[in-house]
Amino acid sequence: MSRGWLGIGAAAAWTLATVPGCLAPAREAPREEAGAPAPIVPAALVAPRGDLAEGEQSTIALFEAASPSVVYITNLAVRRDLFGFNAMEIPLGTGSGFVWDQAGHVVTNYHVIQGAQRAEVRLADHSEWPARLVGRDPDHDIAVLRIEAPLDRLRPLPRGTSRDLRVGQYAMAIGNPFGLDQTLTTGVISALNRRIRAANGRPIQGVIQTDAAINPGNSGGPLLDSAGRVIGINTAILAPEGSYVGIGFAVPVDTVNRAVPQLITSGRVTRPGLGVELAQDRVVRQLGLEGALIVTVAPGSGAARAGLRETRQDGSGRLVLGDVIVAIDGEPVTDADDVGLRLEHRQVGETVRVTVVRDEERHDVEVRVQALN
Repeated sequence: MSRGWLGIGAAAAWTLATVPGCLAPAREAPREEAGAPAPIVPAALVAPRGDLAEGEQSTIALFEAASPSVVYITNLAVRRDLFGFNAMEIPLGTGSGFVWDQAGHVVTNYHVIQGAQRAEVRLADHSEWPARLVGRDPDHDIAVLRIEAPLDRLRPLPRGTSRDLRVGQYAMAIGNPFGLDQTLTTGVISALNRRIRAANGRPIQGVIQTDAAINPGNSGGPLLDSAGRVIGINTAILAPEGSYVGIGFAVPVDTVNRAVPQLITSGRVTRPGLGVELAQDRVVRQLGLEGALIVTVAPGSGAARAGLRETRQDGSGRLVLGDVIVAIDGEPVTDADDVGLRLEHRQVGETVRVTVVRDEERHDVEVRVQALN
């Protein structure tokens, strides 16, 4: 229990004991005669109960199986005093994560460790381990750490899929809200295919919405289905006061399953793209267009080889607009974000059909997908 809670409890007890009349009964009780035996107070009876309900038993079993895999992450930074003589480590924040494999990899949100000069991972058994950053994917708010803990202390969580989730099915979150470790909250999947923005401003699609309570400190922890499988990483809340109001979001596990192996192997995630730079949506709207306007085409890129046109000036200095992307493989594109989202599940080297508006006519162009980083 925190010092603050103890202080409040102690103050309340002192007030009740010393404020005149605060506990006085409505009528003064008769005084006992000296030497009279104390009245016999019957013992409180505890009513027996039967077995726990089936739903309770399954929730308890799920928590007991999954909680040893959930970790507490502290984000640390070095600060020096005014004269620079002494350095000390201070916590920048805390969050949650979960064990990915027995090689010691731990998955969390990128924003949990963003800006950290060092991180510590505390396992469910309260042992603490220095963590090394293996890789980060800011576009999807995912990061991978690694700790050198013994195999018998590493309990990877089973992973499910997010492509067959249904609104209304049970969802459970385990994490460390407000620093209170090993906290279980339960609810349902409230909606699917939400879109939120990562810390770097890029959109994350396919996000799971849940009413399982998610608060500051839950970030990076697992969202589980009723079989105890990870179906998402708890990453954000929609709350005007910064606390739980019934709307939380989790990055879908299918996105996590694609990103984490790349982060473990190379430390980064390869983003597929066309090799074009797009205009800001505000500019496109001002021009009265709908779609993604191509500003520049990278030389030698898939877009250049396919003949996509960039925005340029003609000989008289008049602005000539480039191609406007309005669909990719038949899926509509209404803004620049949609281009990245339509390509997110494509593999480098694949060919996609890009529909553009050029000189007020629609054209289909085959473009080879390339790596952006």
